[in-house]
Amino acid sequence: MLKNLFITHPVLIKHAHEADGPFTDAERGGHGDITLKRFLDAKHLIMLGVGGVIGAGIFVLTGTAAAQYAGPALIISFIIAGATCALAALCYAEFASMLPVSGGAYAYSYATLGEMVAWFVGWNLVLEYMLACSTVAVGWSAYFNEMLHLLSGWIGVDLTLPGSFVSAPFSFNTDMHLVTTGALLNIPAILIIAALSWLCYRGITQSATANAVIVTIKVAVIVLFLVVTFHYIQPSLWHPFIPPNEGGTHYGWSGVIRGASVVFFGYLGFDAISTAAGETKNPRRNMPIGILGALLVCTILYMSMSAALTGLAPFRNLNTAEPVATAINYVLSTVHMGSTARFVLKALKVIVVFGALAGLSSVVLVTLFAQSRIFYSMSQDGLLPESISKLHGKSRTPYLSTIFAGIVCATLASLFPISVLGDMVSMGTLLAFAIVCLGVLVLRYTRPELPRTFRVPMAGLICPLATAACLFLFWRVFSQRWWLFLGWTLIGLLIYGFYGYHHSKLRRSASFRSRAPVIVKEIS
Repeated sequence: MLKNLFITHPVLIKHAHEADGPFTDAERGGHGDITLKRFLDAKHLIMLGVGGVIGAGIFVLTGTAAAQYAGPALIISFIIAGATCALAALCYAEFASMLPVSGGAYAYSYATLGEMVAWFVGWNLVLEYMLACSTVAVGWSAYFNEMLHLLSGWIGVDLTLPGSFVSAPFSFNTDMHLVTTGALLNIPAILIIAALSWLCYRGITQSATANAVIVTIKVAVIVLFLVVTFHYIQPSLWHPFIPPNEGGTHYGWSGVIRGASVVFFGYLGFDAISTAAGETKNPRRNMPIGILGALLVCTILYMSMSAALTGLAPFRNLNTAEPVATAINYVLSTVHMGSTARFVLKALKVIVVFGALAGLSSVVLVTLFAQSRIFYSMSQDGLLPESISKLHGKSRTPYLSTIFAGIVCATLASLFPISVLGDMVSMGTLLAFAIVCLGVLVLRYTRPELPRTFRVPMAGLICPLATAACLFLFWRVFSQRWWLFLGWTLIGLLIYGFYGYHHSKLRRSASFRSRAPVIVKEIS
């Protein structure tokens, strides 16, 4: 019984000269002649990664991490998170070049550490992407109401939504007990998820094109913000750079580390790239480029923005759902300037709000896309109902999993606040990363002959170091939210025990029943 829990999925390899990757999703068990559409190239993948990474980390969570944990040392938190993510990204790049399949970390774990571990990783990826989508949608709602406030000032009519319709009705107090806030539902969060779920339903071509346009806009807005506000940065606000510890993880070095675990949420987008392998042209080449390229661009932008925000306003003032707009408001209210400069800053605030809406929209889009592909891959393996992996005849998208993911994400976003959702995402992300890093090392010893167009340098050092770094940051969050994470894990184990274990296609296959040592299946 115990051995059966850790059966590994056959590694499927096509001939290296075939440009469309090692195999199609139909060859893994698709439906009829309909397969995922291979449309994405390296440029699209970098855009997909930037679309998923740059958003909540800058426009939402920077404020929370600075105000509650790291202070001006938030830039160190980003360096720690970025370095940890870079180690994991190297491992992802090797896996993506070797096993470019839909499902990302879930599929990698299935091929190396076995079905039980794969289910655990997949279940945590479900946690990661659904809660990430919900978290970002909550931030989008705050910026949307800020936009309505700006429009109200222009036309003289109050268009802002009442607080009861843009806030979560539930929250957790300091004792981690669920309490009501008096709000009803976060309506804008529901609407943005519904709109972008429809776009994912339409097809990969439309989704990738829309994402590329949005990414271009939000990167341009971030660069404009950095250029315009550089003159107003006050170095005195960076002192003390690491505020004295006020107990627990509030400031000091413990706060800096805790801040790193919070902002790690912002790096989940590069993991989303790995879920798009089934829709990527020449994935052996393009997947590593997309993963590492997106990480480099995003780390530079994150560090620049964290330094700018904490230099524009006192870090304690940034504990809002729209910290970038908050920083501009602080400059406008405290700095003496001419009418032209004031007009420029007010115009910048408007641009930032629209840029944040665009940026957060792309994150919601990417997380919905990744979530549906995780469901799709797990369903094809029989661990979830087969109907979830059905592809639309025209758009060739997993439309049922897209609809289901949208409904769940909208429900969570309408009910819960950013802080708790963000912590749960970080735990799921860090644990998945740790297992992927371990999996690379396992395959180096068990399947050294498999072709790898990208190899982790000094894997014997990098892989264990990456695993340890991810688990260290995971523990910083787990120690506070352990009961939520264990509850989620228990639900997942029950689903696997009562459904996934008995419906696993691999376990029901002839090769498994005969215990034939199928490791590699060559497809010609």
